[in-house]
Amino acid sequence: MPDPVASTPEDLVAPLPVEQRARLGSGRDFWSTEPIGDIPSIILSDGPHGLRYQDPDRAGDALGIGPSIPATCFPPAVGLGQSWDPELAALVGAAIGREAAAAGVHVVLGPGINIKRDPRCGRNFEYFSEDPRLTAALATGWVRGLQRQGVGASLKHFAANNTEHERMTSSSDVDPRPLREIYLHAFGHVVREAAPWTVMCSYNKINGVYAAQNRWLLTEVLREEWGFTGVVVSDWGAVDDRVAAVAAGLDLAMPGPD
Repeated sequence: MPDPVASTPEDLVAPLPVEQRARLGSGRDFWSTEPIGDIPSIILSDGPHGLRYQDPDRAGDALGIGPSIPATCFPPAVGLGQSWDPELAALVGAAIGREAAAAGVHVVLGPGINIKRDPRCGRNFEYFSEDPRLTAALATGWVRGLQRQGVGASLKHFAANNTEHERMTSSSDVDPRPLREIYLHAFGHVVREAAPWTVMCSYNKINGVYAAQNRWLLTEVLREEWGFTGVVVSDWGAVDDRVAAVAAGLDLAMPGPD
């Protein structure tokens, strides 16, 4: 990779023609980005409780049908949540980070920090707690542990993604105070305290606007208020309108090409 001290992101992007800059905004394939000029391809992979890295020589998929390399299966977030122990979460994050680094993975898609609001949510096992402060503490430890290994986290699913039923079309309609105190609290804490490399926006709408197209969420809150300086990536297939998503603050639409 280019020397990060000698080359800033602006230095790497400035000489590229518009067509190549545009190609940086979506994936090359299911799990990687386009290598453009001096900017290398970045490999992203599941998952929050154990690396799920599929064989790069075979077609990748979201359902895990394709083969994955052997990896350690750690207790999922629902199990870590029972520990009330941020240091333990950091150890798990570090171990996953080491396995990811050994496999050549640059970004692990996790942790999931949505709040448990309904027992029917199919991904409650991936989320730490129904309590935003406990979630914030554990996720901060996990992200710090992972990123100390030189592997980036992707904090997800931003935001108010609390059901899997009709997740591509549902709208989480939340008043301002509970939205801030319950559903956004952990995201803001982890962004400020652990600086995740990426934040993944969710499939659902928030108060009628898709997360991937929500400028208030991705720019005004995440970047301007919380100071996030990393990459905003979509959940896989979450972008409904690419132009609106770019205007809202989305950097990378996955997967690709599109």
